[in-house]
Amino acid sequence: MRGDDRGSPAAGEGEGEAGDHGPAPAFQIIVLGAGGGPSEDDVTGLLVRSTATQWAKGSILAVDAGTHLAAITRILKEHQPHATRTEPIEYSTPILNQPWKWRETRKLSALSKSSGSSDDHSPAKALPNYFAPVSEAKGTRAGSPGPPKEPPKTRLALNTGPFTGLILPYETPNANAAYLLRNLISTYLITHPHLDHLSGFAINTASFQHTSRPKKVAALPSTINAIKSHIFNDVIWPNLSDEEGGVGLVSYMRLVEGGNIALGDGDGRGYIELCDGLAVKAWSVSHGNCMKRHSHRGSSIPPAAADAMYPSVRRASYANASPSAMGFRRGSLSHIEQESVCVYDSSAFFIRDETTGREILVFGDVEPDSISLSPRTARVWADAARKIVAGTLSALFIECSYDDSQSDETLFGHLAPRHLIAELQVLAHKVGSVRRGSSASSEGSRRGEGGTPTAEGGHVRYEEGVKKRKRLSNGVGLHEEGRRGRTPWRGGEREREGAGERWPCTPESPALVPAGTPTEPAGGEEEAEAGSGNGNEGARAGNGATDPTDPTHSLPLQGVKVVIIHVKDPLKDGPPAGEVILAQLLEREKEAGLGCEFEVARTGGEVWV
Repeated sequence: MRGDDRGSPAAGEGEGEAGDHGPAPAFQIIVLGAGGGPSEDDVTGLLVRSTATQWAKGSILAVDAGTHLAAITRILKEHQPHATRTEPIEYSTPILNQPWKWRETRKLSALSKSSGSSDDHSPAKALPNYFAPVSEAKGTRAGSPGPPKEPPKTRLALNTGPFTGLILPYETPNANAAYLLRNLISTYLITHPHLDHLSGFAINTASFQHTSRPKKVAALPSTINAIKSHIFNDVIWPNLSDEEGGVGLVSYMRLVEGGNIALGDGDGRGYIELCDGLAVKAWSVSHGNCMKRHSHRGSSIPPAAADAMYPSVRRASYANASPSAMGFRRGSLSHIEQESVCVYDSSAFFIRDETTGREILVFGDVEPDSISLSPRTARVWADAARKIVAGTLSALFIECSYDDSQSDETLFGHLAPRHLIAELQVLAHKVGSVRRGSSASSEGSRRGEGGTPTAEGGHVRYEEGVKKRKRLSNGVGLHEEGRRGRTPWRGGEREREGAGERWPCTPESPALVPAGTPTEPAGGEEEAEAGSGNGNEGARAGNGATDPTDPTHSLPLQGVKVVIIHVKDPLKDGPPAGEVILAQLLEREKEAGLGCEFEVARTGGEVWV
């Protein structure tokens, strides 16, 4: 189903049970904030948990937290009045000195009060898992009386909304929201340090003081450094971290881009466990460029290449700005040539369920590679393609901030439907290449020929006469190709205005090509050209998986769910922005023949994967 699927499992398809349409969900994603502003109560915030962990302590991972505690409270206020009140009952024979069990007694809603409550105190009646004893006395034999125990207080079992099945210990939504925040959420995974992804977390740190351990903040080092320098610096906000003499309520966890190969094994190699049941691997992506030039933050682009590729609206801003307005001291204009254009770093996270090995992919804010000064998303697609073919990745969460009426010059590091479809065509092309490579390898093995792809000079070729394909650059070999005057990225070279000189659309900074960046998936691939500007020429190299002579792969992304987040509200009359964006995506996907599903995330809703 395409569109705004409400996201809950199908009937009879609860946690741990397989439904009629496939395996049971491995993930539940609760959408605290699906918007991209400007309203502060609906900006990016997700809660992710493995369904295998039930609602265990420390089992929830918060991915970005522009909107956070207020959204949790709002959900509880809506659904807590319909909760089931539970109260303890005593078995005739105490078990492990823990005689108290939870049983359902009455609904809290006015509708259920009229129906009364059950008087059946029999322990033989099957009860949900969350009615199990709260604790067991260790070392006490069954049947021994032990010291008398006070019965625990009655509790609330939620049976509607995204927190269905969660037992709450308090009477008010505010207190229960704080309980959830302090006990169930263990880690905050932050894509980048912009306020619409971080402000809720920063403000909510005031409620961390009653926890038994620091909250972890996990991110790439550039994001951690920004949070440390510009948020928890005793100026903007108290230093609540455990560094630089801080209070110690927050502990930083710096992730290794591309994964830490010293951790994990098999398919989970490189992933680091962030909370109970979930592990993560991070990649950096580009989120546009700053109006000024910097050497002190983000990734960088050579000044000459940046001048050639800068949109005209921003070049004009340079021409009209004084040196002081641009951040340079008087008399230091020569310093401009030594500085480089600042590219905002964001992140994409592969989140892995440790029980099933299944994964989801969550993007922070990201711009299209076709117009980026530092195109890096192709590396993420290369990693994702292998997982899609293996059947472990079936959902990705990605922004689409504007509809197609937004010009490229005013995207400000975001995506519109034309660009998102072009990016997905690159992914589809890579999926087709992995499948073709697997098929070629299998055929070569059957014939006793060498069908293993080998890397050579920044390309992937097949031995024994298998067709050689030029691969899409994912950051590997950019420097060498740039020196030879080649253009390793789609969109080719752009002519520098007024000079007749051409600059390759590629970064030269070593910081943009992390050590250990993996090569392309086995099988190689032709260079994909997703087009530039309006994005209508996406994937001109052709998607091998849409070859009409290959009906088995006619829909390369079939079974992949694309959940749209970070939709910006234009604050105008007319249909909601999400509906407009969805309609445009569906129309363009139909033309592209990708086969993926689209849905627009709904604030307060949930997605099951």
